[in-house]
Amino acid sequence: MNYDVVITGGTLVDGTGSDAVKGDVAIKDGRIAKLGDIGEASAGRTIDATGQTVTPGFVDLPAHLDAQVGWDPELTSSSYHGVTTALIGNCGVGFAPVSEETRQYMAKLMESVEDIAAEAILDGLPWNWTNYGGYLDSIQALKPALNMVGLAGHSAIRFEAMGDKSMDKDVQADDRELADIVRMVKESVEAGAVGFSTSRFIPHTVPDGRCTPGTWADLRETSAIQQAVVEAGGVGALFQSANDFQTRMDTELKMFEQGAELGCQILFSGGTGAQGDGGVSRWSDFFNQHNQGGKRVSGICHTRPSGAFFGLAQLSPFTKESEAWGQLMALPTLSDRVDALRDPNTRAKLIKEGKEIGHLSKMASMLHPFGMGETPDLDFDRKSSLQQLADAEGRDPVEVYVERLLASEGRELFNYWAFGGALENQWQYMQLPHVIPMLGDAGAHVGIFTDTDSPTVLLSELTRKHGVYTLPQAIHKITQQSADVLGLKDRGVLKEGNIADINVIDYERLSTHHPEYVNDFPHGGGRFIVKSTGYTATLVAGEVVVENCVHTGQRPGSVIREFARG
Repeated sequence: MNYDVVITGGTLVDGTGSDAVKGDVAIKDGRIAKLGDIGEASAGRTIDATGQTVTPGFVDLPAHLDAQVGWDPELTSSSYHGVTTALIGNCGVGFAPVSEETRQYMAKLMESVEDIAAEAILDGLPWNWTNYGGYLDSIQALKPALNMVGLAGHSAIRFEAMGDKSMDKDVQADDRELADIVRMVKESVEAGAVGFSTSRFIPHTVPDGRCTPGTWADLRETSAIQQAVVEAGGVGALFQSANDFQTRMDTELKMFEQGAELGCQILFSGGTGAQGDGGVSRWSDFFNQHNQGGKRVSGICHTRPSGAFFGLAQLSPFTKESEAWGQLMALPTLSDRVDALRDPNTRAKLIKEGKEIGHLSKMASMLHPFGMGETPDLDFDRKSSLQQLADAEGRDPVEVYVERLLASEGRELFNYWAFGGALENQWQYMQLPHVIPMLGDAGAHVGIFTDTDSPTVLLSELTRKHGVYTLPQAIHKITQQSADVLGLKDRGVLKEGNIADINVIDYERLSTHHPEYVNDFPHGGGRFIVKSTGYTATLVAGEVVVENCVHTGQRPGSVIREFARG
């Protein structure tokens, strides 16, 4: 038989968690036609996977590519890290429903929450829709390289129903407004949304400082929304949330419980603390209790600590309080900042003001420089924080920080471990059966940091180097288990008849790269990107879209609008 593509001689890790086996993959008309020994079959293209690992494409559950797809349909950096399907619309922010009068506010809201410039959003999208179905039609017309799945967002829906008061802490939807919210939720899910997303995370604010619409919604409103999600999308339709576990833990857990009882599948972002087991035991009990009798609750978490990348590229710990640092970071290019840093008088002033401000003395134990080696030093051994480096030299952290910036010509970045830094607890948490280690937030926080290398860090660091998972376990988490959360049909497993979303991986060479700050957004806007080594080929529907971290120009991705339910 003639095939379109054959992948020969690889080790197949099929996504189910089963042991790896040697075998070939034959692809015809975008689907896996045969697995095993395909003999001398002819094909339009042959990929030699000898000594390499063949897996299903990765499913990225938390992404914010809602706007970026407008000017970057190749969906970088996700596509550099084996992702073939991305879930967008997380944290309750999105662009539908929308009108000509409200689009500017929706763009500014996204800018405020996710650090994506409003002018890029306004000029980078066609804005030729009003409802959620129209938005999905519009992004399909953009021909994305990867598959996309959308969540209807609480912010847009609640703002449409309630206007400006939707963000007021002490205001709840009246009966008419709630009915309007429920109607729009149903319409969005019936039009192809996989479910609904809300944010109750207090730091998610709008330009005037208030929290995003939906933050203060009571359980009456969230329960009505959950019921609407199930009525429109069936049992297992998704209810996703970013939560306030600091001040409303009991309320948030009750919201999860209500949704699971109604038939929603619950998905939330989480992690662990540093005290004791960091909450792992409590979460284990909660997941066990609420994944019985057909109920489904899943969590997602970071694969490496993150929160901000400090350095000369974009973000400084001192800019707001220090005149000298403000002037330095205001220089137009990185090379300009390095040139300024070469002046001894300038360095002395920067160090003096940095010490006076005192921020770094409080942060230094949580700042971990990536170094300048071939691959970033993620410091999972916890031996190279800025504080540890400064103590070893008997110097102030500010002095070490400035000198490392100069020595690296401004290229070194310092990773701020705001989230996921209690590694043993975090690794225990992500080993819970209902937790998925994939919190890349692609398209969000673009000028502050990027975690889009999450799957690569998972496989190369946590799996290959530290043994947190076996390779079949890790692949299962980010393929079949993630696909099942969304209810994807014919995806997530290497199986005859399934759609050929596939990675060919040189596992022993697999690694993430140093993040880079680039100005490739509309109007010259900047962002962090991160590339990889080791993905020999990533295929979507049988077409190679990325080869050795270079896009081929093929964009066969689909906006998925039908899901397996029940």
